[in-house]
Amino acid sequence: MPVLEREPVALEETLRPEAAAAAQQVSGYLADRADDSVSEITLPASNGHAEVAVRLPVKVLQLLADILQQMAAGRAVTIVPIHAELTTQQAAELLNVSRPYVVKLLEAGEIPYRTVGPRRRIRFDDLMAYKRRDDDHRRAVARELTRDAEELGLGYDAT
Repeated sequence: MPVLEREPVALEETLRPEAAAAAQQVSGYLADRADDSVSEITLPASNGHAEVAVRLPVKVLQLLADILQQMAAGRAVTIVPIHAELTTQQAAELLNVSRPYVVKLLEAGEIPYRTVGPRRRIRFDDLMAYKRRDDDHRRAVARELTRDAEELGLGYDAT
């Protein structure tokens, strides 16, 4: 399945309250259907067309609520197929690091990759696995530093 490349669409500040209201609506709807696996929702009419009833898995609606919450908070949302392959530049942007740093991670064996001609390609799921490991490591180091600071009486509170 081809990946459609499009320029990111910036969420206008005026849409943030609408996204927040929609997220609250979807979350409330889901709260009443926590045990359902599929739910039917009705999409409102537009441009003179009749309303449409759509059956969606509840997990899809949960994802929609998460997306709306992120949008309401003013955060960008990117949807990437899990099997997608990324360039080193795309990986760097997702990790919020430089492209040369990503190349160093690849060459050190931290993230699996394959080469296509002279180019490196990184599977999205491999990149996210690295990110989870790195985030876990950072949290562990932060806990250790906080614990050390508390033991030394430096005025840090772990709560």
